[in-house]
Amino acid sequence: LSGDDVTQEQIDRTCQRYYWAGEFCRDKDVLELACGTGQGLGLISTLAKSLIAGDISDPMVAKARAHYGERIDIRLMDAQDPKLPDASCDVVILFEAIYYLPDVERFIIECRRILRLGGYLLLATANKDLYDFNPSPYSFNYYGVVELAYLLTRHGFNCEFYGGAPVESVSFRQRLLRPIKAFAVRFNLIPGTMAAKKLIKRFVFGRLVPMPAEISAAHSEIAPLQGLTAGIANTTHKVIYCAARKDSDTHKK
Repeated sequence: LSGDDVTQEQIDRTCQRYYWAGEFCRDKDVLELACGTGQGLGLISTLAKSLIAGDISDPMVAKARAHYGERIDIRLMDAQDPKLPDASCDVVILFEAIYYLPDVERFIIECRRILRLGGYLLLATANKDLYDFNPSPYSFNYYGVVELAYLLTRHGFNCEFYGGAPVESVSFRQRLLRPIKAFAVRFNLIPGTMAAKKLIKRFVFGRLVPMPAEISAAHSEIAPLQGLTAGIANTTHKVIYCAARKDSDTHKK
């Protein structure tokens, strides 16, 4: 959430995904689902023709509205049932949230319905294929490159994949601690409270900083993404990006 103490890496990753999305959003009608407190909405709104944002959480919507006021149309909205007209969007964004959806198939079907021909579904998700991956206790299912490619292609999307936050670029301390983290994940030793997790973050990453309410290039150096092969599980990046293009109005079920 905006205002929470986070690592600089978390801010870097937030900036990276919205600056990547921005290139798809220029002069387009854009919808961001599961927008949270809306850190990237200000940037996207400067590029898009129109922008609607939604989240299922009342407190998050309220916090985003308190920051943006009348600048952006922010609604209480279920990503699995956005209730928008057919073919009303050019771009749908869902960042770091697909694993929280109980019914991903329904979400994909709804995205196809509201996207125009040639429109994009943009996804960013934590990479489940890292050996030290730690799933959220509130998640349903995680999707790596292989699973996303299968799911989206089956629903008529043409996919391109990218990797962000390469594991080789992390600090020496993080690399040293990865086997310990993997052990802790395997034996369910990762603490569940936010306070305990914050202490671990301070130990691993150093000083924490507040998550801005609205990101800008001043908050981070925007690192380029690396192209990935759709049919191969990736084990070298923390974040998987997918640009899924709706290339036809029909698809195989």
